[in-house]
Amino acid sequence: MGLLAIDIGGTSIKFGVWDQEMIKEQGSVPTPKNWVDMEATLLVIKEQLSQNYELTGVGFSCPGVVNKSARRIEVASALPFMAGFPICDVLEKSFGIPVAIENDANCAGLAEVWQGAAKGCQDVLFVVLGTGIGGAVIVDGKIREGRHLFGGEFGMMLLQDDQEFSHYGSAVVMAKTVSEQKGLSGDQALSGEAVFALAEQGDDWAKKAVERFYHYLAVGIYNLAYCFDPEKIILGGGVSAKPDLISAIEAKIQVIRDRTPYATFMPDLAPCMFQNDANLIGAVANFIQAKNEAESV
Repeated sequence: MGLLAIDIGGTSIKFGVWDQEMIKEQGSVPTPKNWVDMEATLLVIKEQLSQNYELTGVGFSCPGVVNKSARRIEVASALPFMAGFPICDVLEKSFGIPVAIENDANCAGLAEVWQGAAKGCQDVLFVVLGTGIGGAVIVDGKIREGRHLFGGEFGMMLLQDDQEFSHYGSAVVMAKTVSEQKGLSGDQALSGEAVFALAEQGDDWAKKAVERFYHYLAVGIYNLAYCFDPEKIILGGGVSAKPDLISAIEAKIQVIRDRTPYATFMPDLAPCMFQNDANLIGAVANFIQAKNEAESV
């Protein structure tokens, strides 16, 4: 027996089977461009994995605003054809087994609380540092979606005038800024990793950009820490693998604390554990949580 986990992304669909406390049979296929092809692709994945496992359910991770009570995706900018209809009901009819769907950032956060860097914690913020900034709010071990399903949209927080956290706290924006300053574009444009390397080599533009990046990450995380007062704040996204990320942010938060008399604690920060597997593991966690809640009613 096993639980099918599927992570639907803008360019690829990742999948695997949760069996004996781990993800097995992992694979990926390109993401279809319409619902008919999407449903057919998902069924092929299910049939393929059913050959070796008796599947008891399917946990989905997907982009967009997921309304779990209505069992549908309200908004899906990356894959708009998946929104606006009772997708859980449709998939359960096609698959013939129970289905649960959750937003991808929420899944990643659940994975870290269930089995990862925040295991044992009940109140956690999961902050995804990517092209923009997203995340998840977890209270009492459960996702808090918010009245308008915008819980965890940390990137919309304004840090200066009308500029959002997603702008100032993005390594992608940082790299674009330095590339423009150096007159680099196209294939010559710098990556975030390249900017960090240049800063370490003493490049003035890169050093200033990295300092600005860490400063605004610290400001945003400080605000979140003192608004929510969570047990832990877990950082995800590619830049979370940078070995000195946490210490660099903590140093900037300490500067803020030194000039703020009521800032009595340093937020407990940690990088995510699961990286590329987080969405699949979180889809499993969400399915199990939804199943337990349904059985307790």
